[in-house]
Amino acid sequence: MHYLHDIDPVAIHLGPLAIHWYGLTYLVAFALAYWLGTRRLRAGRLPVSEQAFSDLMFYGMIGVVAGGRIGYMLFYGYAKLIADPLSFFRVWEGGMSFHGGLIGVMLATLWWSRKHRLQVFDTLDFVAPLIPTGLLSVRLGNFVGGELWGRISDVPWAMIFPNALPHNYSIDVLREMQASGALDGLARHPTQLYEAALEGVVMFLLLWWFSRRPRPRYAVSGMFALLYGIFRFAVEFLREPDAHIGFIAFDWLTMGMLLSAPLILVGMGLLLLSHRSPTLPLATPAGSTS
Repeated sequence: MHYLHDIDPVAIHLGPLAIHWYGLTYLVAFALAYWLGTRRLRAGRLPVSEQAFSDLMFYGMIGVVAGGRIGYMLFYGYAKLIADPLSFFRVWEGGMSFHGGLIGVMLATLWWSRKHRLQVFDTLDFVAPLIPTGLLSVRLGNFVGGELWGRISDVPWAMIFPNALPHNYSIDVLREMQASGALDGLARHPTQLYEAALEGVVMFLLLWWFSRRPRPRYAVSGMFALLYGIFRFAVEFLREPDAHIGFIAFDWLTMGMLLSAPLILVGMGLLLLSHRSPTLPLATPAGSTS
């Protein structure tokens, strides 16, 4: 008998206002990134003050949210955006794109780096190991919300996601159907957990280990792009394509694959470029430099 996903996606009810776990995962993501970034900063991994780093985190937060929303509407909801431009602002209906958020972070980092007269890839190399814990948090939020599920499977750990069922049954009815085995043929891969494990835990451990000592410029950013591209591309084979998009080509190529494949190429290119780039010495622990 497969597990029935019946987790309440709402963390707190405040009258008509509902605060979802998914939204809270973004707060957790930024808190973890700030904590880890402060540790790297104090170890001399970037020659700026903690106040300047706080500014970077603020701009990065704006980049994630704005870029994630813009990216989603352009990559996944373009037809809806054209038909109803105001849908862009209805964020409570869902819709964030990692690839759009990544572009937003890169633009924010570029602006901040120019302001502080730093080479942008020195900043990106500093930031890259901070991102996986955020991915872990947000992917767990996807799981709690019962969204972005995988394809139908009979593996022992497959799960039944009510939002993926063809009919809208009450949770009590679903429990009865689960107990009778009527839903077994509708169980799916919990790809949110696969992504949390790969993009979050595994990628964090590898990047944190890889960046434990100074590396040539571009190396850490390249490793991040390569790992994320490979992990996301692989999980897409088990993840259910977006219903309104489906497969883009060959009955297996998804939008997630199409957006992730360039990251694999960029990652390999940056790692090659790093072999001809300088390894920057540790900076004086931040405190006075701005």
